[in-house]
Amino acid sequence: MLPVIKWVGGKRQILDEIRKHVPEKITKYYEPFVGGGAVAFSLCCKNAVLNDYNDDLMNMYRVIRDNAGTLIAAVDRHLQNHSQEYYYKVRNLDREEAWKKADNLTKAARLIYLNKTGFNGLYRVNSEGLYNVPCGRYKNPTVDYDNLVDVSCYLKMNQVRLEAVDYKIIIKDALKQRNKAGVFVYLDPPYVPLNATSAFTNYTADGFGMKEQTELRDCCIALKKAGIKFLLSNSSAPAVYELYEGFHIEEVQAKRAINSVGNKRGAIKELLIS
Repeated sequence: MLPVIKWVGGKRQILDEIRKHVPEKITKYYEPFVGGGAVAFSLCCKNAVLNDYNDDLMNMYRVIRDNAGTLIAAVDRHLQNHSQEYYYKVRNLDREEAWKKADNLTKAARLIYLNKTGFNGLYRVNSEGLYNVPCGRYKNPTVDYDNLVDVSCYLKMNQVRLEAVDYKIIIKDALKQRNKAGVFVYLDPPYVPLNATSAFTNYTADGFGMKEQTELRDCCIALKKAGIKFLLSNSSAPAVYELYEGFHIEEVQAKRAINSVGNKRGAIKELLIS
């Protein structure tokens, strides 16, 4: 399976490197920052807890699991009507009072449509939690419906729990598995910015600063003490090396494409910490 939507910092580029650090047998899998789900869908663990603080995203996964056929029809209607004018009309629905009463399927279809037609496949909200990505230049935007059905079957036919809570709650749940063989946690938080202009933490309106990065490091220490294997992805910012001094750190090259200037996109060094 592949991710249903694009997601900033998605891990398809470095899946082979990630899999080198994954236990051969996983009895229970936790992913507290699931995002686009590239790692989770690649591993296809039968017993998994997938979480993201972004409730819109997790609502989409719940609808994919429970109502894939109707969702596909709703997304297809959006794509059939696609134009720049239509895009902004759909994007601005969350500014309207009626949007608060929209059903989960309507919200999920809108998210997928905006993701496939917005600039660079970004998901971004402003301080008020309103979607603010401009329209992209896609002549024939498409969705891989076969893959969406595969994801639906995976979520439906296995013990996959979908949550939209603070990641610490998921870590706390994982810590209950103390010293149990085969428990594995993959952590892919918003990255520490490489410089002052590269921060991209507004997947939600709350952000994820150095205080949160330090708390996450402390969670990794707790996992280590509990005998639970984990892998964490982050940027190669000096602060990350400092935070995780004493852990195993491996440098990998990942191609990133969120820079608005095309010739500034390319491979950058990221870290895998275990």
